[in-house]
Amino acid sequence: MKKVISTLAALALIVSVSSCRETTEKAADAVEAAAEDAENGLEAAGDAAGEAMNDAGDAMSDAADKAGDAMSDAADKAGDAIDNAANEAGEAVDNAANKVEDAAKDAGNELKEKMDMNDDN
Repeated sequence: MKKVISTLAALALIVSVSSCRETTEKAADAVEAAAEDAENGLEAAGDAAGEAMNDAGDAMSDAADKAGDAMSDAADKAGDAIDNAANEAGEAVDNAANKVEDAAKDAGNELKEKMDMNDDN
């Protein structure tokens, strides 16, 4: 009977050691799988961050282009306004000069008429 109990005890010990090994292997596999999942998650996060940076760079470039276009348009409009103001000022000076010339001619004609009248008297 002692041999049977000793044999059963030995079998129980072998089964328990074997079971512990399987549990340890399963735990190691689980840790390895978790590490791989973490690595994949970090890679995905890095890829997303890279894409976000590229998108931000594109948005900044687009904004700079639009700002440059707006500045160019504003400069063109300012130049056109200056040209129009210069043309209008030139026309005003020409009109004023023509009026002065006409007034001088009229004054000269009046003076000539008065002198002719004095000569006649």
